[in-house]
Amino acid sequence: METQSQLPSTQLQLKGTTFLRTCINGINALSGVGILSIPFALSQGGWLSLILLSLVAAVCWYTGLLLKRCMDANPSVRTYPDIGWLAFGFKGKIMVSVFVYMELYLVAVEFLILEGDNLQKLFPSSGFKVGSVSVEGKQMYMVLAAVFILPTTWLKSLGLLAYVSFGGVLASVVLVLCVAWVGAVDGVGFNQRNELLKLQGLPTTLSLFLFCYCGHAVFPMLSNSMNNKTQFPKVLMVCFVTSTMSYGSMAILGYLMYGDNIKSQVTLNLPTDKTSTKVAIYTTLINPITKYAAIINPIAIAIEEASRLFATRSMAILMRTLLLFTTLILALSIPFFAYVMAFTGAFLSVTNGILIPCLCYLKINKSARKFGWELVVIVGILVMGFSVGILGTCSSIKEIVKRL
Repeated sequence: METQSQLPSTQLQLKGTTFLRTCINGINALSGVGILSIPFALSQGGWLSLILLSLVAAVCWYTGLLLKRCMDANPSVRTYPDIGWLAFGFKGKIMVSVFVYMELYLVAVEFLILEGDNLQKLFPSSGFKVGSVSVEGKQMYMVLAAVFILPTTWLKSLGLLAYVSFGGVLASVVLVLCVAWVGAVDGVGFNQRNELLKLQGLPTTLSLFLFCYCGHAVFPMLSNSMNNKTQFPKVLMVCFVTSTMSYGSMAILGYLMYGDNIKSQVTLNLPTDKTSTKVAIYTTLINPITKYAAIINPIAIAIEEASRLFATRSMAILMRTLLLFTTLILALSIPFFAYVMAFTGAFLSVTNGILIPCLCYLKINKSARKFGWELVVIVGILVMGFSVGILGTCSSIKEIVKRL
């Protein structure tokens, strides 16, 4: 997501965007930190789970179309929470907002875990002590990253931090090319023999796939920004096909190179003495630092609007500092990148990307509730969404608890 780089763009008011620019924006919305864990996702489910990657992409593309149809029902709809309001009134808007902000919050947590993992990979360290408290390697780097990021969270007007679409797309391309280079040129090779199907790991696989494709909260903004809004379905098609090619390439490369030994982030497997590895890791590290503030900003703004307590500048800074501090505490407490991502995908991405679009569409469009192929498809997607959500959430919580 990235919901991870996905949602900050809701803060921008783009007008008259071209088809190409909207495609770039949309691809960026779907190109987040999920690409690092896509080989791990494939290793959990086996080669045949690539079919599920395509299925998840198709379902999320279709639910994106449903959001567009919801917007067409009322021209005043501008944001994802507005669709919740149109369907279910004020309670619907609050519900959608809560799930969107929860997803953003966990993406911010993921950023800090990612920083800790990759900095420790580059610079193995024994840590330091503060009084009687010992802070070891990975945790030390999380703390240092949080300190470095902190001043950026105080900015209300994010400017370039808020939305660097081309940079996000380029980062994904660079990562795939670097991994391919390590395999083809730096001697790792593509020699792993791997299993076709692992039923036990499928809930984790599906949860991680769903995390990668949930950019739905940004779709209304992208549609409204276009010169020609009727072209938005074509934009969605381009975005999902391109993202699927990128994710699929990374999944296949990583799994062929490292097999079942693949780690939660493919960068953690790469040999550190290679230039290609350093490029991949530095590319990975830069994005969270520049995007953390943009990810957390919508939550901060919502808190500020809901309470007069944070009306003054000093109180707003304090609140944003506390927000970062809570994400750091959570990252330090559950520093398991893949399984936090799996939980986010199963619980929040399923809700935001599958359940809410279907339920809102059925509520807004009465004709869709008449028996026919459309209703059958939507009910089927809802059943699948609820099933994956329950299984994936339980599986990810179980894995997190096991590692605590």
